[in-house]
Amino acid sequence: MIRVDLRVERPGFVLDVAFASDARALGVFGGSGAGKSTLLAGIAGLVRTARARVEIDGTTLADSARSLDVPAHRRRLGVVFQDGRLFPHLSVRGNLRYGAPEAGDSSLQEVVELLELSALVDRRPHELSGGERQRVALGRALLTRPRALLLDEPLSSLDRRLKRQILPYLRRVREATTVPIVFVSHDLAEMQALVDEMLIIDAGTTSEPKPISSLLLDERAFERLRDDGLANVLSAVVVAHEGPDATVLRLGGVQGPDVRAARVDASAGTEVRLRVAPSEVALALQPLQGISIRNQLAGTVRRLEAHARATLVEIDVGVPIVAELSHGSVRDLGIGVGQAIVCLVKSQALRVAEPS
Repeated sequence: MIRVDLRVERPGFVLDVAFASDARALGVFGGSGAGKSTLLAGIAGLVRTARARVEIDGTTLADSARSLDVPAHRRRLGVVFQDGRLFPHLSVRGNLRYGAPEAGDSSLQEVVELLELSALVDRRPHELSGGERQRVALGRALLTRPRALLLDEPLSSLDRRLKRQILPYLRRVREATTVPIVFVSHDLAEMQALVDEMLIIDAGTTSEPKPISSLLLDERAFERLRDDGLANVLSAVVVAHEGPDATVLRLGGVQGPDVRAARVDASAGTEVRLRVAPSEVALALQPLQGISIRNQLAGTVRRLEAHARATLVEIDVGVPIVAELSHGSVRDLGIGVGQAIVCLVKSQALRVAEPS
């Protein structure tokens, strides 16, 4: 659990935030100048605060009401910046060791294997790609045995190809360790690919952390983020491939419904995240015959939210999924809470969530 209550005052800017989250990976989303990096610096103890309370997994790192302020170097927080900040005169091994000089060989080897750095340990930073440098920076942070990882736009300096290369390692860290992650980004696609909950920061204030899909039902968040590609994010496991252009996946784990998507480049048993826009989810009162839509998921209406331009309908199909309908369609179909409904989703509308 991460609890944060901060106020940072600067000329022309005030950060005033309070939130709590027990997500494995918490996303902090906002535009340039919104206060994302200032928030991370406040958690890490790198800026002067007018008010501060920071608690991670029951350990209080700052509490201005008690005049408690653990110095940054003693907070045991692993911070990774967008440029990696590696020491150019040290090898990869030296940079990793710098993070925790007392770490044993076994700990170093665990991190090297987790991030697949074996072939790089004797190289210098100038011999590495941008993605490789970020993996080293991430490894250095992990070797400090941090209470939490604070990732300040670690993908922003990479092109799309390198983003796709580094993202699996971030997912691996999330799944293979118990270290909570706070991930800062201005890219919603990165958020949808990695985090479990997200808060929106704007002009120094934040929303409450929520699962990304539940933001669809928040009118203010939906209207702000729809043009950025806000979508349903569905956890799934690859079941099998059907020919060269289709993959069968099971939503929500072993007990969820099966769906067909465009080819997913992953082997059977691999966990992935799928995204589908609410506007690409159609609803019917009963299963339909003689149509090309292969995914027809029976479910129950759990919630309706009438926004200014549309109504968002949450359906439980074994996992929650949100459909965007016109007000007229909701009225004509007589959709209400508790009603049995069928979600229609084209295979091509289900895409693996990945950075833009």
